[in-house]
Amino acid sequence: FFAGIWVEGWTSLRKQKDGETTDDLYAFMTCEPNGVVGPIHPKAMPVILTEATELETWLSAPWPEARMLQRPLDDALLCLNE
Repeated sequence: FFAGIWVEGWTSLRKQKDGETTDDLYAFMTCEPNGVVGPIHPKAMPVILTEATELETWLSAPWPEARMLQRPLDDALLCLNE
């Protein structure tokens, strides 16, 4: 899972030509890239949750605890086909 934030019904003026709109928004959280992603995208990588306990923490824990999940995925857990 990508760790992210979901906001329903956000009202804003994003484009002048569209006027004020109400939208559902999603953003995924990023972190420093790991050794696999870094050579391809050196700026950031998504925060990836791989365990059920991480998912539960992200969805229900207080922010000081949940934010500890903002870290690169272990290189061994992510492989790219060449």
